[in-house]
Amino acid sequence: MVHLLVVILTGLGLALPFVPPVPTGTDFDYQLGGTRSVPVDVGIVVRDRKAAPVTGVHNVCYVNGFQTQPDEKHFWRNHRGLLLKRHGRFVRDEEWGERILDIRRPAKRKRLARIVGRWVEGCAADGFASVEFDNLDSFSRSHGLIKRKHAKKFARLLTREAHRAGLAAGQKNWAGLNGRRLGFDFAVAEECGRYDECGDYVATYGRAVLVVEYRKRDFKKTCREYGDQVAVVLRDRALARNGRRAWC
Repeated sequence: MVHLLVVILTGLGLALPFVPPVPTGTDFDYQLGGTRSVPVDVGIVVRDRKAAPVTGVHNVCYVNGFQTQPDEKHFWRNHRGLLLKRHGRFVRDEEWGERILDIRRPAKRKRLARIVGRWVEGCAADGFASVEFDNLDSFSRSHGLIKRKHAKKFARLLTREAHRAGLAAGQKNWAGLNGRRLGFDFAVAEECGRYDECGDYVATYGRAVLVVEYRKRDFKKTCREYGDQVAVVLRDRALARNGRRAWC
């Protein structure tokens, strides 16, 4: 039956590219603040979509799917109608200085998905194997304007774009959500040890979880409790090019 379905979809031109799973049983490195060489034990590397992937490992492309990047002000100046406003002012993630995308209406979600989809296609063309979509929980910083249902609907569009490009889709943020129902294939969990959230991600994704901790005591705790199940890396919060990094 499955084979027949694949044949039918292929005949209709609807077959999706093969999506390689994120490997397990290997260390990973989180390199958003600058690229560097990786040790032989590292089989997964996360880098920004504008950076080059690493030869010989599984590369995860970082895409800010729900908020803007600080260095892309010119781009979003030409798409300001897609940014969330409150009382006439853009709504920001104050911690990072990022504006929040307005995903409340189907038409805007569709337009935004086309934009993010082009970035995802660029990741695939550059040689990345997966993509992580950051700030799934932007609704929590929207002053109640964006609802969880809006985030879920937009997430479905983004995971669809990833799979069309042949990339596995990674959930970032919102512990406790069953992201597999939205099309996510793995998770990138920041400080899940610190906030006792690792179990939520593991319950959904099993071993397909990449954990980043920024405090040594949280790193030790995560390694102790989950280091034999998932990949864990200790990084400095700034993710500096030559900043600290350690593995379980």
